[in-house]
Amino acid sequence: MLDFLPAAVRGVIASLLLALNTILLCSFLFCVAIFKVLPFALTQRFTRWLMSHTHEAWISNNKAWMDLVCRTRWHLSGLESLDYRHSYLITSNHQSWVDIMVLQYVLNRRIQPLKFFLKQELIWVPVIGLAWWTLGFPFMKRYSKAYLEKHPEKKGKDLETTRKTCAKFRHDSVGIFNFVEGTRFTEGKHTQQKSPFKYLLKAKAGGIAFVLDAMGEQLESIVNVTIHYPGGRPGYWDLLCGNVKDVVVHFQELKIPPEFIGKNYDQDGEYRVQFQGWINQLWLDKDALLEQMHREYPAK
Repeated sequence: MLDFLPAAVRGVIASLLLALNTILLCSFLFCVAIFKVLPFALTQRFTRWLMSHTHEAWISNNKAWMDLVCRTRWHLSGLESLDYRHSYLITSNHQSWVDIMVLQYVLNRRIQPLKFFLKQELIWVPVIGLAWWTLGFPFMKRYSKAYLEKHPEKKGKDLETTRKTCAKFRHDSVGIFNFVEGTRFTEGKHTQQKSPFKYLLKAKAGGIAFVLDAMGEQLESIVNVTIHYPGGRPGYWDLLCGNVKDVVVHFQELKIPPEFIGKNYDQDGEYRVQFQGWINQLWLDKDALLEQMHREYPAK
């Protein structure tokens, strides 16, 4: 533990360890990427296995420096039913960039490493785009309404492309992640949205519906995560400096209603209303749970 060092020094040390971890494992991943392009089933299976374990190793190394700079008290519940062999859709409230690190810390090797749906254009981001591609993150192509009005023949092509991308997960377990709020909670955004919730922004159901449409039959369940920071919403520098003393996380596993699988959220108005209503109820329950968390774990 580095508690005896000033916070800024701990932050610099953690930043260097994070950078070193990323450089070393990304370099290894880029070597693996050479074999990923070979059109052999055995090679493909081996590289997927190797990439998954490299992803987990990167998270484990991050867990090590997080433990080194701070002895965070973790208050966890609802993890008992999760199974590494199953595929899940994971969603959570979004308060900070720290949320991702928290989820990776807690879920590493309990379920498969988290993957995000990314815009196809992001594959061209230097270095990180190649890392995402190598790790098998699903890239999707979405067309705007204005574009579809001019090119109606492209209607449904975005989902078709995503289905093809998701086909590679057909025989592998996967953890797909999506922030329903779409952005981090701030008081300003909360006021601007006129959100009906006390601790949450409005829920955007389209992202989850898109995943269920593309690969819902493969998913075991939805894992609904609620995160609370008793010390206030931390920034990433707070995490690096070891200033995140307490983290409360509750996991709720939800079976996916069969009527929500294989439906088109963009084109089926009745389904869209039903699904948005279901998500809004989850958000009402999450808001009540956050209220309870604030009482049980007050600000420190």
